[in-house]
Parts: sequence; C-alpha cells; structure tokens
Amino acid sequence: MRLSRTADLWWKNAVIYCLDVETFADGNGDGCGDFRGLAQRIDYLHELGVTCIWLMPFYPTPDRDDGYDITDFYGVDPRLGTHGDLVEFLLVARDRGIRVIADLVVNHTSDQHPWFVSARSSRESPYRGYYVWRDEPPADGPSDVVFPDQEDSVWQYDDDAGQYYLHRFYKHQPDLDVANPAVRDEIARIMGFWIELGLSGFRVDAVPFLLETDGAADAAELPDPHEYLRDLRAFVSRRDGEVILLGEVNLPYDDTRRFFGDEDGDELTMCFDFPGMQKLYLALARHDATPLLGALRDRPPAPKDGHWATFVRNHDELTLDKLDDDERQEVFAAFGPREDMQLYGRGLRRRLPPMLDGDPARIRMVYSLLFALPGTPTLFYGEEIGMGENLDIPGREAVRVPMQWSDGPNGGFSTVDPDTESDRLPAPVVQGEYGPAKVNVAAQRHDPTSLFSWVAALVRRYRQCPELAWGAGCTLDHDTPSVLAHWTDHDGRAVLTLHNFAASPTTVTVPLKDVDAGTRFVELLGEQAGTVRTVDDDGFLRLDLAPYAAHWLRSEG
Repeated sequence: MRLSRTADLWWKNAVIYCLDVETFADGNGDGCGDFRGLAQRIDYLHELGVTCIWLMPFYPTPDRDDGYDITDFYGVDPRLGTHGDLVEFLLVARDRGIRVIADLVVNHTSDQHPWFVSARSSRESPYRGYYVWRDEPPADGPSDVVFPDQEDSVWQYDDDAGQYYLHRFYKHQPDLDVANPAVRDEIARIMGFWIELGLSGFRVDAVPFLLETDGAADAAELPDPHEYLRDLRAFVSRRDGEVILLGEVNLPYDDTRRFFGDEDGDELTMCFDFPGMQKLYLALARHDATPLLGALRDRPPAPKDGHWATFVRNHDELTLDKLDDDERQEVFAAFGPREDMQLYGRGLRRRLPPMLDGDPARIRMVYSLLFALPGTPTLFYGEEIGMGENLDIPGREAVRVPMQWSDGPNGGFSTVDPDTESDRLPAPVVQGEYGPAKVNVAAQRHDPTSLFSWVAALVRRYRQCPELAWGAGCTLDHDTPSVLAHWTDHDGRAVLTLHNFAASPTTVTVPLKDVDAGTRFVELLGEQAGTVRTVDDDGFLRLDLAPYAAHWLRSEG
C-alpha cells in the first residue's frame, strides 16, 4: 500500500481515544482535570498508539449535564484552563502525531447561555428566533423524551417569555432552531473558529435531533435537512481538507447510511456503529457469535471516502435500544441484573471489566474484536487498563470517573488531600476491586502481561495490517456457532481473524475458497505470535481455540 495515496484519509486507520479533560489529569492541584495536566500525559497516549484524541465538551458551562449544557461555544471552561492552555496541548499532541477532535454540541444550549437569556426576555430579541417557541405545544410536534427519568415533556413553559420552548433533552437545555439561517451561520462560525485553532474535526452530538424540523412552524416548507449536513461538510472541507465529522447517529443501519450521504458520501465522514455494538453484547450474553455475525452482514458499506467507527463502550449509557425486549432482558440478566446497573430501561451504566467479572481472556477477546473488525476503533479513557464504574454516582456519570494513574492518593489523578478535600474532585474515585490500588497505569505500563500491553499490541498490529482498514471484508461460514471468522484482503495480502465467544475450548474448520492449498498464514497475537498455519489440500484452515480465544492470521507475502 502506498501511504502517499491514503494519508489524507487519516481517519480510516486512526485509533481514537475519547476523554473528558476534567476527569483525566489535574495539572495545577485544584482537584479538577485541566489542559495542563492533559498535555503532560500525551506521551502516555502516544505510547499506547493513539492517533486521535476526542475531547468531550470543554466549553464554559453551569455543569448540570457534565459540560453538555454550554454557555459559550467559543470559550474554554476556566476550571480547565485558558485558550492558551488548549493551544499548548494541541501543539504537544501535534508534535507526537496525534490529531484532536472535539464534541460539537449545537442541538441545544444551556438556559443560561446569553442567547437564551436574551431570547426569553423579549419577542423582539434578535435571538428569539434562535430557539423554537410555541404558544401551545403542537399536537403534531416532537413528543418523545430522551431522558424519561428526568423529563415528562419536550415542551417547557417559560414565564418570562410567555411561551413554551422545545427541549429534546433536559428542560435546562433549550433546543436551537437549526432551520433558522442565522443559527446555521453561527454554527459555521463556531466550527471555523475551532478549526483555525487547530482541531482536526468534530464528533457531532445527537445528529438526528440536530436535523429534526418537526417542531418548526413551517416544517413542511423547509428544505431537506440533509442538505444542511452537506453544507456543513462542504464548509469544513473548504476550511481544511483533513477535517472530519464523526456522527452520533443511533439509528438502524439503513437510516444511518443516509447520514453518510448514501453513495455520494458528502455528509458525515464517519458514523458510529450502534447496532453492531449492541449485537456484540447480545453475542457475549449468549456465548454465541451469531448475533454479531448477523449485524456485520446487515451493515451496509460506508461510502468510498467514509468509514464506520466501532466501539465497545462510550461516555453515555451503554444503550441497548435497538435490541428487542427479550434480547435486551438477556443482556440485562447477563451484565446488569440489578436495577441500579440499568438506566432509562434501555441501557447499562457499567464498564466492560466488571460486566465480564474481570475475566482476562474474555476482556482481551472483546478488545481484539474492536481492532479486528471493519471500522475505526474508538476507546473510552481507562478502557486500556480495565477501569470500572462507580454505581454510587447518579446516571450516566457512573462511568465518568477520575483516571487512575497510580495506586497513590486519588489514584494519581490529583494532589488534593483525599481525606479533607475529596469534594473538590469532579467525581469520587472508584473503590474496591477496580479501584486504583488494583487497577492503574503505573502498575500496567511496563508489565508485558497487562491489559495495557495487550491493547498497545493490538494497536501496533492494527496499524501494521492495512488490510483491516482499507480492505474488503466479509464473514466466513463454518460449523462452530461460538466462533466469528472474518476475512479482509487488500493488495494481495489477507488477514483472517477468529474469535471464540464460548467459555469452553472448541475446534473450527474454516473454508477458504479462493485461497491456494499450502498458503501460509502467520499468527500475530499473544504467545502464539509467529506460528505458521497452512491451508490444507481441501482448502480448509483448522484451528483449536481456547475459551475466549482471539487469533489474527496474516497471509505471508
């Protein structure tokens, strides 16, 4: 593969790492993570093999929704630093070859944003039209609440304004009216500003809600909202050709593909694979690869210059809303049987290691899948060392806990006194089996048997196998339901990956129809790395697999 022909499509073989600045590293000792602390940890991320950092919101906020309730789209939360601190972090990251993208949260603002403060004060305000107002909630308008445990309507009456405003999320987050050309222009200015400061793209929050026009009075006369997404993509491409739009689109596959721009590929650059993630957990619960196999076969290909983004866990609840009721209950029973482990009746608020009872082989198999299957792998901070959740923290924030750097006070996250100043931390440090005394970076970083070393090895192998990012892939039929066999080839080389979902050993015989007898495949992972497997005279490759085994086999060449 000629790197000169693919370098401008950097996202296709990127390794994305999502983090929240306030919970990652405290650089000034005030108890809150900040950009100075993050900049000092860049070498750790570089050592892991990260090529792109995704920043959760770092903008000024009242912090009623962990930073997603924004009061200034052009600012930096003073708890996290200044614009200067952000630029220094971007410089350090760029020096290590790491790009940075950030959350673009423009479907709503905080109710304390100056735009909304002005809008609610007078119908003559220039910002009144930035939001969606009605004298009475429309019968045919949007009605489904996103957070049913917190809200019972998407319309809220405002005494100052004398009208109802639309909020698809919390009532303290009024929706912006993206049908308004002035709002569209403002969003373009926001994106242009951060591109000029050095961002390489945006993770676009809740894209279907951003484009929704159901609440608009003239919805029937409005143009196709996807035209707006095309305009945004064209705008950022003009400003900087390497900038990407990574979309949060939790919809069925056929609907999600529309957000790529279908075959034209002129809307979102990448979309997260939500259906595949949910089928992965169903497969884990059943110890049977069949659900994930079905998702991979159903998933439509991304457009030529687009890509799917794959993930095991993100910063929100682990949603299972695309599973049917019985399937969801299977996953709940396996990985979140207690009510306090569940959220909204549709998801889990746990991290992977506790869900899998800390089983090292099973955990490693799952992360092997993340890097082996087609798509750009996306890690949530702390996954690489096996961090757990804190169920004492309400809601989705149970997984947004301080990063565990060492077994020292506060897990090495901050120097504040844990006995007298713990309330200054953004969230309590995890305790118990998954706390920093047993799970931390310092203990794992130089341990060749650690989860950190396993994930770092997966990153290296993934980057060494361009077939995984650039090749044509397919699943392979065989007679062992617990095993997922996936084939990818490109430029005369091929990678065959095998993953055993069962807790027992098994044997798999994989037919390789278009591969010559005697073709040699080399093991890439673990203790068997370097072992050669040969296709037999009948065109089969046979392997004995341990419980939860993961094998990557690359053809010699």
